[in-house]
Order: sequence, then C-alpha cells, then structure tokens
Amino acid sequence: MNNKKIIKGYKTLISSKFKVNTYIDKFKDGIIYTLYSDQLNSLKVGFAENDKVLEKKLSSEALILLDMKKGNKKDLCLLITTLKELGIKYSDNFYYKYSRSLMRHLSTLGWPVGRSLYKQRKIKKELVCA
Repeated sequence: MNNKKIIKGYKTLISSKFKVNTYIDKFKDGIIYTLYSDQLNSLKVGFAENDKVLEKKLSSEALILLDMKKGNKKDLCLLITTLKELGIKYSDNFYYKYSRSLMRHLSTLGWPVGRSLYKQRKIKKELVCA
C-alpha cells in the first residue's frame, strides 16, 4: 500500500515593486556603436536611440566613428559584463584603452569595430595531395 498524503492548498503571490520602464528600455532598439579618440588612444562603446543622438555625440566630442549597427541597451550591458569578466575594465563613460586584444574581443563578440583599426586574420589552409 502506498501511504502518500495529498496536501491541497493555494500558494500566495508575493508582490514586489520594480520599475517596468528600465526593464523595457533594455530591449528598445537603437544603434550600438564604437568610437575612437585619437587624443586619448581609447575606444568608446555605446548605445544611441537614433541617428540624431549619435550625430550630436559625434559633433560635441572629438571622436571618430569606427562602426555602428542596429542593437539595444541589453547588447551594451552584455558586452560590458563580458569584457569585465575577461579582465578588461573601462574608465569614465565606457572608454577602454585601445589594444589589439580589445579589438579582437570586440570583433569576436560581434560588436561593430569597422576595418580601419582592426583587420581580421584570415587563416588559409592548404591541402597537399600526394
């Protein structure tokens, strides 16, 4: 005989307060970009809601646009977290010191880096038939 007791009851839902707007903003589409500062020899990664916001940022600072593509704030948050886990930390306003390894990581992670500062290695394999 199986002596299992079935307990019937209702679970209560505990309400919590959180801001819905900030959660939704992470998924809002816009432009993710990479900028280069020649003076500081650094890269700036970021997110802009549209072209006008990005143009304003470019005109207000002496930065060169390396590349951009469609994306959202979540992509930026994931990139920063991943780079932090790789041991690459940013300074104020998401500026990173330029290095070849940083460019390689950004390219591997699918971040727009353009072709002016970073050239991907092309690995060619040659098959030799005897």
